[in-house]
This record gives sequence, structure tokens and C-alpha cells, in this order.
Amino acid sequence: MSKPDPQETGIHSVEHLLAHALAMEVEAVERYEALADQMETHNNRDVAVLFRKLAEIEKLHVDNVNDISEGHTLPHIAPWEYSWEAPESPEAPSVSAEGLHYMMHPYQAIAMALEAERRGVDFYDRLVAQSEREDIRKLAAELCETEREHVTLLEGWLARFQPPPKGWNEDPDPPLLQG
Repeated sequence: MSKPDPQETGIHSVEHLLAHALAMEVEAVERYEALADQMETHNNRDVAVLFRKLAEIEKLHVDNVNDISEGHTLPHIAPWEYSWEAPESPEAPSVSAEGLHYMMHPYQAIAMALEAERRGVDFYDRLVAQSEREDIRKLAAELCETEREHVTLLEGWLARFQPPPKGWNEDPDPPLLQG
């Protein structure tokens, strides 16, 4: 399925682009904070701390978008009207059953974040390539550069960790599920 032209998807002004950018960053903050809470519940402190750090970095991105938005009136966009290719924003870390586990290692958390940042880069790259408006292309390129910097940061973090060993998710005393 090909991506519709951004002119038809609602990103037809700088304000619409800023509204999308803000939604992406806010959703990422909320998701990382929720993931940190889950990891703390399961006493996975190292990964909880990492998710909190990722939330803090995303909060800086929220501040950046808010600064850029100064002087603009951003439209309200209903959740189902965003121009994402998936139900959630490109930068929201994926919490699929395969990607999230209460015993996950920092390597996996960073890889999850890296994947989300790369989706953010792809989103902005598409706008740069597809938008007919110079102001939208220019802002999308600026936002994309911020995401690329975050990708580079996360690639550096990932290089410091080893992938988890075989059997990393085997728990001789798994949590008791209550019905």
C-alpha cells in the first residue's frame, strides 16, 4: 500500500506539521514513562532507569517543538486523523509481545528506542520528499535532523551493550498471573 500524498493527509501547513511533531514526541514520552513503570514493577531497575532517561530526552524534543511552535496556532487533530502509517505515531516505541518482556535487557530497550527513532526519521524524510510546500519541507528537514541526532546517540548507546544471552527470558519463578 503506497503512502497517500501529504497534501491529502492533513499535513498541508507548518502548523499541521508542528501538531504532528508535538503528538509524536508527547506519545514517546508517555510510552517510555509507562514502560519504566512496568519495569519497576518487575524489579528490572536497569531497564526502568533507561526508559526514564529516554523519556527525559523525548521531553527535550517536546520542548524543542514547543519552542518552534511559538507564534503558531496548532490545530487540534483527532487521534484517527494523524498522518501515520500505523495506528500510533512513528516514534512511539513498539510494545509488541515479542519486543517487550519484564526481563528484557538494556540492549533490547535501546534497540526498541532506536527502531522508533528511525521510524521518526522516515516520517520526516517522506515529508521532505513529498511535500510541495517549501516551508513544510524545510521544517520537516529540521525535525528530521533532530531525529537523526537521536539515532546517532542511540547507536552509540547500543554499541556499549551486548545482546542478551540465549535463554535470557527463562524465569524459574515467573510472576503469578491473577485472574
